[in-house]
Amino acid sequence: MTTLDTHWFTEICEEGGSAFSLRIKRKLHEEQSPYQRIEIFETEKFGNLMVIDGFVMLTGRDNFLYHEMMSHPALFTHPDPKRVVIIGGGDCGTLREVLRHDGIEHALQVEIDERVTRISEKFFPELCESNNDPRAEFYFGDGIKWMAEAAPGSVDVVIVDSTDPIGPAKGLFTEAFYRDCFNAMGGHGVLVQQSESPLYHMRILKPMHAAMRAAGFDDTASLFYPQPVYPSGWWTATLAVKGGPAGEFREQAAADKSFETVYYNAGLHRGALAMPEFFRKALED
Repeated sequence: MTTLDTHWFTEICEEGGSAFSLRIKRKLHEEQSPYQRIEIFETEKFGNLMVIDGFVMLTGRDNFLYHEMMSHPALFTHPDPKRVVIIGGGDCGTLREVLRHDGIEHALQVEIDERVTRISEKFFPELCESNNDPRAEFYFGDGIKWMAEAAPGSVDVVIVDSTDPIGPAKGLFTEAFYRDCFNAMGGHGVLVQQSESPLYHMRILKPMHAAMRAAGFDDTASLFYPQPVYPSGWWTATLAVKGGPAGEFREQAAADKSFETVYYNAGLHRGALAMPEFFRKALED
């Protein structure tokens, strides 16, 4: 649920009994794509704001938190990632972060709504700076169908950069989808999915861990990080690992990374794996 007056955009989270507002200068764009309503606002302090079907997707100011935590932990958890598939991620920020890794040979972005990418190219060009990288490929279509048809052993890392589990994204939070991801991976593989707020959405997180393990993954772990513009301001990305533990990663390689980040580093990766007591107990119940 959202409200909008002359000066503020507000997203209301009914289940959390909370709301988040951004002061806006003006609306820059609005359209109804074949899949969803996309709006772009210019805010006073958070840069441009993308809203889809009334929900905040990203801002120019704090998207680095999400994009870095959705990409680098998974890539440093895999022993030698070369082939990455991003399901969703139409704003291209996750793709940009993936391609900072020199060892990546191919990164395919599977986004159902091409308009999200084209609008991002106009209003968030900094996120799309790697779109012309020769290692990048775009496929605009159904990510669930694509993964079901993927060749066994053809993928090292799958990043599910999706919206909330409603509408077209609902099928991305199922055991059947996770099994397709598992089957597309070789002997080692890492799946990471945005997994909502640990404060508000344990009803999503607990079944997600169970479904990933039921699909065949050896281990799972949620990473905790701040995200000011999302409900509660506290967010997670959940890892599922084939052929190894989810809590171990190439720590020295992360410490010696050859590229700059705004948030991510090896220490933050290690810290993000620490599990709050209420979360641990909820998973065990």
